[in-house]
Amino acid sequence: MKTHGAILSFSLLLLTSVGLCRAQSSITSVLNGASFATGQPVTGGSLISIFGTNLASGIAGADSIPLSTKLGGVIVQFENGDTKIQAPILFVQPTQLNVQVPWDLVPSGTSATVKVVVNSNGNLPSAQVQVAPFSPGVFALDGLAVAVNFSDNTLAWPVGASPGLTTHPAKMGDVLIVYATGLGAVDHTPADGANAGSTLTSALTKPQVLIGGVAADVIFAGLSPQFVGVNQLNVTVPNVAPGNSVPIQISVGGITSPATTTIAVIQ
Repeated sequence: MKTHGAILSFSLLLLTSVGLCRAQSSITSVLNGASFATGQPVTGGSLISIFGTNLASGIAGADSIPLSTKLGGVIVQFENGDTKIQAPILFVQPTQLNVQVPWDLVPSGTSATVKVVVNSNGNLPSAQVQVAPFSPGVFALDGLAVAVNFSDNTLAWPVGASPGLTTHPAKMGDVLIVYATGLGAVDHTPADGANAGSTLTSALTKPQVLIGGVAADVIFAGLSPQFVGVNQLNVTVPNVAPGNSVPIQISVGGITSPATTTIAVIQ
């Protein structure tokens, strides 16, 4: 299966605002790590972002896979009744933690309200979060989807959208590789903190992908072989109204990702 290599790096999965004061820690929200959509649950195996204050004493990023359950002095634990599982951590800073929701926190196909606890140098802020089978979100940078033209490994963005990167719109009928999270259970579940590697891993429930509001043909939906908690979708661009800000959305299990994430499309 073809992937776009170096274009998608951990840096595209991180939000980098920093607050360095030390005081009482708190959690303000727990959101899908790609869409940051409010009011939606999170999903086992997916990447999430925990926002708050004084969640870490500094900035640290994972540099190896499998991901560790302790990074920069921070441990994140999910609790569902008697089940308590430490989460693999991708990135920490005082105002944001990026972690993977453990795959087996909630039985597959079910929903539950669970507790998430952050242990950062003795501070123990906690929050309640709904875990559900699906919570799709498309990774983006400044609103532009991490969607790669299959033909040449360039991002399907307007020409010149990002200095130093070759970008160009997708053509109708082209195949795109779209990176997302929150598509739910898969047929070969990797260990928490691990990637799929050489095992082709497909989503058990095939999502719908909408480009400009039009259903795209989904050739593949599953896990990226390279990145922990990241879904890969291979889709064909349908006939849509062209433009530099064409919404791309994923819909599965009655939940649709926001229309604020876009790609560029030409005829």
